[in-house]
Amino acid sequence: MNTIGTRPPRLDWSTVHRVYGKLRQWSKPNVKVQEIQTQQPRVISPKMWPSFRSSFGQSLNRRLLLRAIRPLVESLNISPIVVTTLPLVADLIGELPAARWVYYCVDDFSVWPGYDGETMLRMERDLVPKVDAIIAVSETLQQHIATFGKSATLLTHGVDLDHWNATPGEQKPPEFAGLQSPIVLFWGVIDRRMDTAMVKRLATELKPGTIVFIGPQEDPDPELLRLPNVVIRPPAPFERLPSLAQSAAVLVMPYADLPVTRAMQPLKLKEYLATGRPAVVRDLPATREWADAADVVDSPESFAARVLERIAHGLPENQKLARQRLTEESWAGKAKQFEEIVNGPDSSASDEKCVSVD
Repeated sequence: MNTIGTRPPRLDWSTVHRVYGKLRQWSKPNVKVQEIQTQQPRVISPKMWPSFRSSFGQSLNRRLLLRAIRPLVESLNISPIVVTTLPLVADLIGELPAARWVYYCVDDFSVWPGYDGETMLRMERDLVPKVDAIIAVSETLQQHIATFGKSATLLTHGVDLDHWNATPGEQKPPEFAGLQSPIVLFWGVIDRRMDTAMVKRLATELKPGTIVFIGPQEDPDPELLRLPNVVIRPPAPFERLPSLAQSAAVLVMPYADLPVTRAMQPLKLKEYLATGRPAVVRDLPATREWADAADVVDSPESFAARVLERIAHGLPENQKLARQRLTEESWAGKAKQFEEIVNGPDSSASDEKCVSVD
């Protein structure tokens, strides 16, 4: 179930674009109750008030969400397990006939750029004591959950090695057409987590070459978009990313050192490593574990120096060897651990149904 309400409503083009996207989702027919009986995932986007900040908004959204999801839950022949990645559903616990509630904590949304941090923190404080199990994707998030008086099981993200090894690089992908080589590539959300000073230093020293950002823009620093040698491309299909990686000289994660980045466990880290391409990433709790498999840097000067070194000399042999332990990080293995946590010690996994809210 897709929800809204994480961001405070604003009058800007970004908000208008998101509203248009939601209106298109809401215009589609609602999923039929009988469809939920199949094993195929079904996605619903309930009509919602765009904010949980006020008591009115929170109460209205509780009623709207219950109206959308209760018929689906009641249509099942057993009480489902409900997994949520957002704290905005705290008011639903006890209102739905669920066997278990699981909070899958993937980020600290109270410090996420552009989010309504005060509301997210308040509702997370309400959610955590009510759930039956909590999964955190980083040790920082484990510590965050501990401040609410509960413990969380650590389960870091995985990687699909076959996907990232399967596609050879193209001679010149259309996304890079007309751009000067070598290509330094980032993919993901382009927002205020980007360290403009890092990118600016590299843009100044990268001659020749182009820094390419591929992904959706969510209020990035305007200076980042004006830097020389920096090009922004729209999001690329997931299937295209391995080929784009093979056509790039270096993959980068120029994140700033912020509370939000210290808490996150970026999916792209292990994806970068699985491509076999050189990777230069910011020194953060999530990246330090892989400091032997990539270049982990903490300043604009070291960022630019390492990128230029990798362009000149490629992936070092010691980093290539260190990446062999990625074989222990498959999504299949992570899914098995996730299943065990979600179902709990006394449940039969084969008979459970799951509803996910994010």
